Amino acid sequence: MVSLSNHERLNLIRVAVGIIKNPQGQVLIALRDDARHQGGLWEFSGGKIEVGETAEHALKRELKEELGIEVVHATPLITIQHQYPDKAVQLQVFTIDQFTGEPHSAENQPIQWVNPSDLKNYAFPAANLAIITAAQLPPYYAILDDSEPSLLTAKLQTLLANGLKLIQARLKTLSTEDSHVFIQQAYSLCQQHGAILLINSAVKQANNLADGLHLTSRDLMAMQSRPAHIQWLAASCHNHVELQHAEHIGVDFVVLAPVLATQTHPDTAPLGWQQFAELVNQCNLPVYALGGQTLADLTTAQHAGGQGIAAIRAFLSLQL
Repeated sequence: MVSLSNHERLNLIRVAVGIIKNPQGQVLIALRDDARHQGGLWEFSGGKIEVGETAEHALKRELKEELGIEVVHATPLITIQHQYPDKAVQLQVFTIDQFTGEPHSAENQPIQWVNPSDLKNYAFPAANLAIITAAQLPPYYAILDDSEPSLLTAKLQTLLANGLKLIQARLKTLSTEDSHVFIQQAYSLCQQHGAILLINSAVKQANNLADGLHLTSRDLMAMQSRPAHIQWLAASCHNHVELQHAEHIGVDFVVLAPVLATQTHPDTAPLGWQQFAELVNQCNLPVYALGGQTLADLTTAQHAGGQGIAAIRAFLSLQL
């Protein structure tokens, strides 16, 4: 994450940003006027947070002024700090999936509804890159482990039936050959359900077998640059150093663990939500909370700055 000096922090421009979604799941973007800072680039709507104003209040005010809509429900998504050559900005981003009114530009900016997967085809300010990633990611990240190899396919089918759209295959006991056979089957199933499948880097030679790679913390720290031709790259992190390195090499998102006590690592001291929030606040990446998570923890994770929750068991029994 960008490290700001005390002077830069005092002059930090705080901005509230809305990822506005329609019932079809598309996102609203607007073209910045050429005369403005970062002019000629696309943006997500929002505006400056005034002194004494909360980010959510600023967002509601700005979107009513800019687009003529009333925000009904806004969920925290991500907070980004970025240093441009001429200014430092902090972007507090919210997902807006409930609003009234039909968006129209009061300032005659071109506006457009775009599928999240197509956002990469539009030119945005540099500070928006992690926001674009966050806008494409769901709030839930399922981890499919091979502790019971005979149940792998059944578990995957359950996850997909329950609506999971982001899944990691963490195969640490299967042979490389058996892992590759399962991954081929799993990838086909995920494609049929519109889900993203990542392969844990513990599986050797798996870089191009699915939608991407999830790095163990050891593999993350051994990597000096992002591998070429990887569509999605994720990583496991446990501390500030690992989060910094993930951001440095261009990882798309991370899991941070353990947040709460877990059955699998009972002797490991959990971070707790306060330390989770502090670490996330120092990171310009989407972060999933992992460790002891249930569906009931989603709101807590989001209000602590997280993208959502990651879990091994929580998604197997409950439909989202």
